[in-house]
Amino acid sequence: MGEKKRKENAKPIFIFGKKNYKFMFIGLGFIALGFILMTGGGSDDPNVFNPEIFSWRRIRLAPALVLIGFGIQIYAILLNPDKK
Repeated sequence: MGEKKRKENAKPIFIFGKKNYKFMFIGLGFIALGFILMTGGGSDDPNVFNPEIFSWRRIRLAPALVLIGFGIQIYAILLNPDKK
C-alpha cells in the first residue's frame, strides 16, 4: 500500500532544467534559420550557371548561424541548471 502512494507522489525527473531547455530551443532556432538561408539559388536549366549560389547569405551568414546554433547547444548541455 505504501509503495502505491510513493509512485503517485513521484515527480518525473528531467535531466536538464528549464533554463537548459530554453537555450536548446534558441540554438535549434539558429540552426534551422541557417539551413533555411542556405536553400535556393539553383537554376532550372542545368546548362545555365546561376552565380546566386555564391551569395554572401549562403557562403558567410548561413554557416555562421549554424555554427552559433551548435555553440548554443553545447552551452545548453553544459549549463548547470542549479546554479543561479
